[in-house]
Amino acid sequence: MSENKEPHVAKFVYDFTEGNKDLKDLLGGKGANLAEMTNLGLPVPPGFTITTDACKVYLDSGEEPAALRDEVSAHLDALEQRMGKKLGQADDPLLVSVRSGAKFSMPGMMDTVLNIGLSDKSVQGLAAQAGDDRFAWDSYRRLIQMFGKTVLGVDGDLFEEALDKAKEAKKVTVDTDLEAADLKKLVTAFKKIVKKEAGRDFPQDAREQMDLAIHAVFDSWNTDRAKLYRRQERIPGDLGTAVNVCSMVFGNLGPDSGTGVAFTRDPASGHQGVYGDYLQNAQGEDVVAGIRNTVPLAELEQIDKKSYEQLMQIMETLENHYKDLCDIEFTIERGQLWMLQTRVGKRTAGAAFRIATQLVDQGLIDEAEALQRVTGAQLAQLMFPRFDEDAKVAQVGRGIAASPGAAVGKAVFDSYTAVKWSRSGEKVILVRRETNPDDLDGMIAAEGILTSRGGKTSHAAVVARGMGKTCVCGAEELEVDTKRRRMTVPGGHVVEEGDLISIDGSSGKVYLGEVPVVPSPVVEYFEGRMHAGANDADELVEAVHRIMAFADRKRRLRVRANADNAEDAMRARRFGAQGIGLCRTEHMFLGDRRELVERLILADTEAEREESLKALLPLQKQDFVELFSAMDGLPVTIRLLDPPLHEFLPDITELSVRVALAESRQEPHENELRLLQAVHRLHEQNPMLGLRGVRLGLVIPGLFTMQVRAIAEAAAERKNAKGDPRAEIMIPLVGTVQELEIVREEADQVVAEVEAATGVELKLSIGTMIELPRAALTAGQIAEAAEFFSFGTNDLTQTVWGFSRDDVEASFFTAYLEKGIFGVSPFETIDKDGVGSLVKLAAEAGRRTRPDLKLGVCGEHGGDPESVHFFHQVGLDYVSCSPFRIPVARLEAGRAAITANGSDHR
Repeated sequence: MSENKEPHVAKFVYDFTEGNKDLKDLLGGKGANLAEMTNLGLPVPPGFTITTDACKVYLDSGEEPAALRDEVSAHLDALEQRMGKKLGQADDPLLVSVRSGAKFSMPGMMDTVLNIGLSDKSVQGLAAQAGDDRFAWDSYRRLIQMFGKTVLGVDGDLFEEALDKAKEAKKVTVDTDLEAADLKKLVTAFKKIVKKEAGRDFPQDAREQMDLAIHAVFDSWNTDRAKLYRRQERIPGDLGTAVNVCSMVFGNLGPDSGTGVAFTRDPASGHQGVYGDYLQNAQGEDVVAGIRNTVPLAELEQIDKKSYEQLMQIMETLENHYKDLCDIEFTIERGQLWMLQTRVGKRTAGAAFRIATQLVDQGLIDEAEALQRVTGAQLAQLMFPRFDEDAKVAQVGRGIAASPGAAVGKAVFDSYTAVKWSRSGEKVILVRRETNPDDLDGMIAAEGILTSRGGKTSHAAVVARGMGKTCVCGAEELEVDTKRRRMTVPGGHVVEEGDLISIDGSSGKVYLGEVPVVPSPVVEYFEGRMHAGANDADELVEAVHRIMAFADRKRRLRVRANADNAEDAMRARRFGAQGIGLCRTEHMFLGDRRELVERLILADTEAEREESLKALLPLQKQDFVELFSAMDGLPVTIRLLDPPLHEFLPDITELSVRVALAESRQEPHENELRLLQAVHRLHEQNPMLGLRGVRLGLVIPGLFTMQVRAIAEAAAERKNAKGDPRAEIMIPLVGTVQELEIVREEADQVVAEVEAATGVELKLSIGTMIELPRAALTAGQIAEAAEFFSFGTNDLTQTVWGFSRDDVEASFFTAYLEKGIFGVSPFETIDKDGVGSLVKLAAEAGRRTRPDLKLGVCGEHGGDPESVHFFHQVGLDYVSCSPFRIPVARLEAGRAAITANGSDHR
């Protein structure tokens, strides 16, 4: 056991009268809010809070702080004096609850124990004081059941089974029909279960009960479910939980008592009204457990009008005080209303936007605060179509949720079929083991993409997000057989080509058959096809519109799009893009141009190579003319060819088979043989670290200059047509300034030639991607030859970590997340300490060399909410992301500007 190292703190225990809502770090959310309600003069049962500091000492050392017991004793004495009764005394005992309460709400993840202080003796005193034997024995059985499960680790099902037997013996179906004698027998049965399973008697000493319960709450911080929830919600694991010791009030004292939960607004829609549930003659856990059916909160007005009116007044007070939707727990004890908890309530994404604008209109918050009340993740939820949750369709697998949305279609297993069926009016899902650039046509044609391999930054995932396509990757339990055109799912069922399947890119779930989808009005708004009006969807659109307008006014970061064609560019512009930050020219070399690329690769002579490049030039030029037209007046950053050339050639195995078959049949196969020789020549063990990027431009004469010429000629043509092209040429995978200098010199010469030939002055800036650690470390030198940097954080992440991004997410990332090595995948949110440090270093070094150096990011992190905040902090000029993530980036850029000027709002 490690040495007990206690932090230097004034004290470990605070009375409810001492704290306030701003002490969540110390008192946890529940304790801070109980103190705040006490300060407001609301009816809160007296109690005290043990701080998160005490929990941290306990978790670190295995022992509670030395001073804690005396502090708890002092506060317990004060509580007993105030209540006029003692904990566990035989006559009229004081009972307390021991409840968890972390800084951030973790509902149901940690432990609570009610009715502490009851024993074989004090239960008699409680019965006499309440004048209700049934109530006392019911409270006692609840304590033993909850204490046994939570504190002593007894299987909770054993208590439930004993309870069910008691109801069967009585021939009743609900707990409330058990009488005092039945409950007394149940207490005896429960104590026997504790003795047998825990190896000890249920403790009769009230202080021992309380101390053990406090330790159990501390321990519950590190239960599997709590850790999983924290990972999901990105809550730090070192915060610890506070413990709230509160005098008990009882909702199970008869029909004039009860317990409930209430919301000051509807957490699903955001609408104002009376929302919540109430349960007569019950304690708090009954509402959550669903033991009996609750009634709507509005019915409390008929049951107990006085308490109802008081509750409505308190709810208004709390909402005006917290200036937000409040989630409230309350108990009524024989007509007396008690407030047990309040917190800022969780809500749906739609409710978040509606409530934020409603509170602005009510004058409770300003626009800056409204912007902080919503998140990019919530906006993303609103943008993608969703499956109807009520539909009953069989789930057959689950993969990585790579690109959000809901897609339904017939399973197809190659791009050719996807295109063919799509053109015939069929909706299809492209199913592959993994995709490559040759699948692009099929991906475009499909409603969604499903792969059994790959992660969130695999080819399928990245391209799908760029197109706004639903995508599920890495569904390893699905056996994809592309040759036989079928997929086998767990249980042995075979999905043949043409069978309907549904995939959910928000959850990663895969279904057999068709799941109905609900369209998103928010996307229709961004597309310009929907405006605010009178119905519910229009109210949401209006709320989104108002918050987005404010975000755009506040943000410093500009937002560009990753787009490779005019159609994507125009969509991006409608979504608010301020330019293109990444045009991947390799996507222009597929389809009908594949043969021209093959001829370039196979060229044996300079003349053959020149002929291939000459054939590609006008096609490339037209690509850029269309792109400049779509983005007229806005910057367009064009990345020269980046991937290994072998990606444009047939698969080596398939080609080998074709050659072997042709030879066995004595058929002509000269071209296939040349292709096979080229594939062997270009084969690399690790192609992502091989002949690609700037290295291609240096090794394949004329390749980059052809692309630069196409860009320059397209820009000149647009200028002659009175357009305003703003081209930026980006050199990929630069690791040393010498590479950039050579390519730049050739590019400058080509641009000068085009200017001379057309008589048009061109102002084309030339820069580079920073995607290798060496480039980041030598950024000051590279800036001498670059007018802009664009951080390629996908490659930078994999080269810094030594990860293959196409493999690791599906192989060991799940284990890393479960073990807490990652809080989130570094391909999803930028690794600030590692990759982020290199981005910051390169940005600072580059601007020392060239103060006007333009800085952007074009990796997948450009659309990630948390990463956007980081890029704002390190002073980048823009982020670039897929078109459908542009609104998210715009919103988060606005939030980042607000956060930088004030406190952060979680």
